Amino acid sequence: MPFPGGLWWLLCCRQGFTLLRRDYGEPDKEPDGEAEEESSFELRSKGAQGPLQLSLTQPVRTSSGSERSLPVLEEMRSLITEKGPGPVEEESDAIVKGWLQREARGGVKGPWIRPRKYWFVLTQDSLDYYSSSEVGARRLGTLVLTSLCSVLWPDKQTYKETGYWSVTVFGRKHCYRLYTEHLNEAVHWVCAVQKVIHSKAPVQTPTQLLMHDIEENRGSPEILEQIYRCNPVLRYTSSPLYAPLLPFPYGSSDQSAPSPRGYMTLRDEAVKLFNSLQQLESERDPVPLIQGVLQTCLDLQPLVDEIYCQLVKQTTEPPVPGALGNLRYWQLLTCMSCTFLPSPPVLRYLRFHLGRTESEFPGSEMAEYGRFIAAALDKTQVRECVPSLDEIVVLIQRQDMLCTVHCPGTSACTVAISSHTTAEEVARELVARLGLSQSPNVFALYEQSRHHERPVGRATLVADVLTRFENLAGEEKTQDSTWRLCFKHYGFLDTENVPRDSVEFALLFEQAHEMVIRGYVPTSEDTLQSLAALRLQSLNSDFSTHAPVPRPEELFPVHALHSRLRASCQGLPRCPGARLRAGLLAGALPWGHSLAKQQAEQDQKLRGRLREEGASVMAAIVDRWKLLQGMGRAEAMAAYLALVQEWPGFGSTLFDVDFHTSLEGSCPQRLWLGVGAKAVSLYKPGEAEPFDSFCYSRISSFGVSDSSTFHLSVGDRDLLFECPRVDEIAQLLHTYLTSLGTRQTPLREELADTCRPGDSLDSGLPPPQQRLCPASAPWRGQPSAGSFPI
Repeated sequence: MPFPGGLWWLLCCRQGFTLLRRDYGEPDKEPDGEAEEESSFELRSKGAQGPLQLSLTQPVRTSSGSERSLPVLEEMRSLITEKGPGPVEEESDAIVKGWLQREARGGVKGPWIRPRKYWFVLTQDSLDYYSSSEVGARRLGTLVLTSLCSVLWPDKQTYKETGYWSVTVFGRKHCYRLYTEHLNEAVHWVCAVQKVIHSKAPVQTPTQLLMHDIEENRGSPEILEQIYRCNPVLRYTSSPLYAPLLPFPYGSSDQSAPSPRGYMTLRDEAVKLFNSLQQLESERDPVPLIQGVLQTCLDLQPLVDEIYCQLVKQTTEPPVPGALGNLRYWQLLTCMSCTFLPSPPVLRYLRFHLGRTESEFPGSEMAEYGRFIAAALDKTQVRECVPSLDEIVVLIQRQDMLCTVHCPGTSACTVAISSHTTAEEVARELVARLGLSQSPNVFALYEQSRHHERPVGRATLVADVLTRFENLAGEEKTQDSTWRLCFKHYGFLDTENVPRDSVEFALLFEQAHEMVIRGYVPTSEDTLQSLAALRLQSLNSDFSTHAPVPRPEELFPVHALHSRLRASCQGLPRCPGARLRAGLLAGALPWGHSLAKQQAEQDQKLRGRLREEGASVMAAIVDRWKLLQGMGRAEAMAAYLALVQEWPGFGSTLFDVDFHTSLEGSCPQRLWLGVGAKAVSLYKPGEAEPFDSFCYSRISSFGVSDSSTFHLSVGDRDLLFECPRVDEIAQLLHTYLTSLGTRQTPLREELADTCRPGDSLDSGLPPPQQRLCPASAPWRGQPSAGSFPI
């Protein structure tokens, strides 16, 4: 069928010419010099099945005058000859036929609106529906199927609400919501439609085709100039975008599940993002808007290439090169290059654009941004979080960011980092700066709050950690919301030969004190009071009434007071069944209120006794402090460490675990799992001596079974531990095994590439790069970004 005359002129006679077998039409110039621009169109090649087929968008003029008020015609005017309504013969190429009910157009299906039943026929090119199944029935509608169409599977929730299984097919112009009472029939239709969609040739947009042309003609400046001059889709525009520059599927891939942050379809979000980009030109503070665009790209990864293409378009031949509005696009492009890597075709197109800009505007601010972006693309890794607000500010200025790392026992260190700096690089710099290069111990960065602590993986980007801190500070309004980075010991390989006048000795002292405060040094209350007095002596020297005294919980483990008071309360006589009666009758009977009131009074008395005991303990600590008159700070620190090191398990990292002897074993037992340099030990909480210990030569294998289960094979015994920090246990075990250079490294079942059997190291110490941070290997059950194990 021949094309209509007007469309044939639009396709072949646009004052164009043929260049490399593709038509590039020269745009008409408006009286004010602005060019006519097409918002989008699509090209799809069917290979040997037929000629090239096109879908074009009606051009939108950007000139001033009354034409601005002209309504924009439909987004994509198809040149494919579509089936029109009217009687037709029986379809000989039908794939599936059957009666289905279709939702009323523009309506919401409910019990008061019964969908109408139609005869549907699926062919290799379209989904048609008729008034009846008879030959010659009137065709009422057609949905042309392309590779961009999508279909949703039947939704169980819809069936519960309506009694029908739904099948939703998304096309370019229409969306068919079909219903049937039988699940098998719905699944059959979905599979058939999906098979037809998958058989279609991929759709390519003009931007993709032009990117290919630009890559093929990089050595021909005249041809490249002609391509840019004759294709407005490649250049800056002040008009809105009505369709994406890259192909996206119609509709949503999963309408049944709520999208994160209330996102719409990819096509709609791509158009909305272009509007956000245009808002950047007039924003006084672009940082929040830039972070919002980056967050959308992180949530919807397919949009990354689209945003890169939109930014390249808006930075190509702008009205005023180097103006503030133009630089806003370059600033967003800078942040994108430090957060996401585009696909290879878009990356090549972007690099060509950067080189072209630098050659056209040498020495300009745009060229400086281009060089920064090109360098960033060589180092960008996959990121867990978008840049923080502080990071975006320094990226806009093309500068490094200053990161504060707290070192226990010494002043905080300020380290200059970029968006690509890893925890290993920061730890290496701190090791060199603090003079720890010759230490045999392992050091690492930690994420730390008041009650939580977690080592940072070697390959983790420090910028991502800082963004998590920013997010947590906004979500939590408690004292525990203050997070910071700390530099500490990770593996204790030698704690006895640390020089007293070294920075490492101060680090070791502070870390030992943290273990005492958290209750991970089982010892007597008398020893705890002596340790608290030594702590005061190391902080303030000799006793003085004017010396600042830390809070009791910073000197003495408060849980020891709780345990003593709890034990004394358990010794009091208690009527059998009182707790049961209080739980059943409280709030239900008149005397239930009295029981609840009595319980509240008892809790208040307990808190009062706790305060009294705390004051008594602090008085005893101060008395011991007075006896340390004349002891120097270094001597007090050494005495403190000597007392702590009397515990045989000092240097082990303790984990609270639930212990199982087997999968079908008895009830789990709450224990401490101590991972040390020479052995793995099991402790009952609060006891100084382990009831079982396994040297590394006896461990045959270890691994992470799931997100909270760690298994350890010792001889013929299989030990199972439940703990939210199983990844830390496995990483620490691997660190110690590597440092010992065992002849037979245990096989890690879930990470064979990290713990390989038969590894042998000539030296007893790991190389310097292995003595900095824990490996950030892809352990199973690794906590997601923003989550922290307790």
